[in-house]
Amino acid sequence: MDAAPSRESGTAEAERLADVFLAGAVGGPAPRHRARFHTLTVAEVRPLTDDAVEVTFAVPEDLRADYDYLAGQHVALRARLDGQELRRSYSLCRPPSSGTLSVAIKRDLGGRFSTWAQTELHPGDTLDVMSPQGNFTTRLPDLEGRHLVGIAAGSGITPLMALATAVLARSDTSRFTLVYTNRSRTDVMFLDDLADLKDRYPSRLALHHVLSREQRTAPLLSGRIDAEKLHTMLDVLVPPATVDEWFLCGPFELVQLCRDTLTELGVDRSHIRHELFTTGEPGQAGPDAGRPVIVRENEPVHRIRFTLEGQSATVDSPASAHETILNAALRVRSDVPFACAGGVCGTCRARLVEGDVRMTENYALEPDELERGYILTCQSHPTTPAVVVDYDV
Repeated sequence: MDAAPSRESGTAEAERLADVFLAGAVGGPAPRHRARFHTLTVAEVRPLTDDAVEVTFAVPEDLRADYDYLAGQHVALRARLDGQELRRSYSLCRPPSSGTLSVAIKRDLGGRFSTWAQTELHPGDTLDVMSPQGNFTTRLPDLEGRHLVGIAAGSGITPLMALATAVLARSDTSRFTLVYTNRSRTDVMFLDDLADLKDRYPSRLALHHVLSREQRTAPLLSGRIDAEKLHTMLDVLVPPATVDEWFLCGPFELVQLCRDTLTELGVDRSHIRHELFTTGEPGQAGPDAGRPVIVRENEPVHRIRFTLEGQSATVDSPASAHETILNAALRVRSDVPFACAGGVCGTCRARLVEGDVRMTENYALEPDELERGYILTCQSHPTTPAVVVDYDV
């Protein structure tokens, strides 16, 4: 990637793209595409660190409307490895551009999909990519004079790359502060790109690299971010009273610490956006998607009716199976949308029309979505004899 010019305002092209993808976010949540997969061709695989790559896909002309997105949204990737279908959700790390979209994939220890993507995925290969989803986007009606803050760890930087670029290019008076923590300098994804962005907006982008296993000149930027260090940062670097909107992305523990601390300091939860890649909770049960279930004659069941792409289907779920709505629905419709199946990405969102459910976890839905009756079907277990959900609302 060419180095960005050292000037305060973005290029005309960056401003044009920012107008495109921020216009839809003004005054409301991000628009949702119908969640469906299309096969896209890999245009480029670019190393970011020793264990992370940026994968860019070419989007053909006839599918470009399906892949319009806002900064901060994500896509699900689907591949079949050793005869098993795997799905993983990744944030889009670049501002929208005509005909391409990019994700950053960091290899997890023992991660089959991430290891395969880093070692076996090459330009010219094809992969199933779902249309963009997610509400990790700004809801501010006007960015003039606004200050947005992102706190990220590791691969949590990916959506914030697009967000920071968007916000700074959209308004000459907006500001963005990014606190980005990693173990060491060699683990920092998009290191050069962040430096280029800082060169482009020297007075409006505040960039703070925090290294947990490497000593920095400033003690505040060395070591793990715990409660004490976070309070100091919020006192010295980013006083909450100066911030209009917060974006938190990383492991569960860090995101939860930041949310709780900001709430304690009086920040309205409606001004805090968060996104997780995994919950990181020990002992958590695996995703309930595709688990085989047998319905025996005369066994008590929950009858689940759902609507998807204008068509309704019904499936019986044995009360003894304790399965999710998603797991049951997949037995009769293989195209039911999902990605992580762990309550994190929100791809399986649907509206509860009738009946009641117990939702085990929720790391994706905002409070206003819950109030309007939306549920994560990958985490929702029927508690009434009949349940009706609608994926199309």
